[in-house]
Amino acid sequence: MQGLIILTMTQFIPPLKPCGVDNLKCVNPTKIHKLTFFTAMYCLSLGTGGIKPSLESFGADQFDDNSLTERKGKMSYFNWWNAALCGGLLLGVTVMAYVQDNFGWGTADLILTVTMLITTVIFYLGKPIYRYRAPQGSPLTPILQVFVAALRNRKLPYPTSQDLFYEPGDCETRLLSHTNKLRFLDKACVVGENEVLEGKKPSPWKLSTVTKVEEAKLIVLAVPIWFTSLLFGVCVAQGGTFYVKQSSTMNRNIGNGFVIPPASIHAITAFGMLLFVICYDKIITPVLRRITGKERGISILQRVGIGMIFSAVGMVVAALVEKQRLMVAEKERSQVLSMSVFWLTPQYFIQGIGDGFTLVGLQEYFYEQVPDSMRSIGLALYSSVLGVASFYSSFLIIVVGRVTGKFGSSWFGTDLNSSRLDKFYWLLAAMNGLNLGIYFLVTRKYSYKSVQRKVVVTSN
Repeated sequence: MQGLIILTMTQFIPPLKPCGVDNLKCVNPTKIHKLTFFTAMYCLSLGTGGIKPSLESFGADQFDDNSLTERKGKMSYFNWWNAALCGGLLLGVTVMAYVQDNFGWGTADLILTVTMLITTVIFYLGKPIYRYRAPQGSPLTPILQVFVAALRNRKLPYPTSQDLFYEPGDCETRLLSHTNKLRFLDKACVVGENEVLEGKKPSPWKLSTVTKVEEAKLIVLAVPIWFTSLLFGVCVAQGGTFYVKQSSTMNRNIGNGFVIPPASIHAITAFGMLLFVICYDKIITPVLRRITGKERGISILQRVGIGMIFSAVGMVVAALVEKQRLMVAEKERSQVLSMSVFWLTPQYFIQGIGDGFTLVGLQEYFYEQVPDSMRSIGLALYSSVLGVASFYSSFLIIVVGRVTGKFGSSWFGTDLNSSRLDKFYWLLAAMNGLNLGIYFLVTRKYSYKSVQRKVVVTSN
């Protein structure tokens, strides 16, 4: 909220007003202008990076994993969380974009600041009824302890029975069942012949529990999922960059003189995702549950993979639409084409459906399939997929631009009409196809977290 307050101040406090506002004459932005602007941007970035993983995991923590009803409610929670985000995005790129264009950035920032203040007050009003998780110390130390213990016990023979693995019964955390993946880490919970367990608790740097070992396995198994998700994030990045640039060259007129702001076309993605997650939660999931007999209907990683397929298809559609736009541009030789901006609707809508599958699936994955003490970190890893993917997209554009420039005309010219974004989209589609193959190999025999749930016995 501090970032919004600073941005609002720059529109109403004379020394902070940028050049060109209220006929303010200045050749270049002053140091105070730059300091204020970048302070606001960094505050917004830090606030977003902190609030999104923390608030989302805190909301999911309100559901009891030992209750079947509440577990199903948690599965719906991620759908509705994203529905709320899409609703906010729709308002941002439509209503707020209109306010900014017609009433100024200061008015828009003031509205956002007041809205954020009201929502913060509402959040704190619920403080007495929230469920809280007790702090459990550093979430990373137990993972490191497992690797150290496995290295120390590497020469011990592998047990013939899982009953020989160390797992005390007085553990306060949820116990995890043993899996046969990454068996080299199992040495961390193998009790040696000279290991004395009676009367004292063993050092976690020498002997870990089965649960701690399984938690370490979850982190290791999450690494390839994170990497194979990056290309999906690259495709998502195109929706807010090149897609918007394409829309700025197309006919955006509606009715009598109303012109759609270029950024507002991004609302189609938000609308597509909003519509899809509601249908998925209310229609598709119940049907899948009846068909498969599973709580989720389909597994988390299956949902992510389906979204990746939609993403690849979306790139193909984007390439075909861009090829058509270039043909129109070649005929008309104009900066603003007669081709309607709604030609971009299919690629935006497909991206929205892909987001509904993959983004929500990744949120569930990085919340559910990490140790309980690392759920906020897990959702931060999800956010980092999109952040790193944006850098990856920029790097890819630079490399492709230089390589294609050496062998002829660069795919990224001085303007879109002299560029070949269609070829870049075909490249992304091909890369996504290859990435999908790797993803399916990685997830084909994935071992999900197996929790030893509490059994409640009732008597009549």
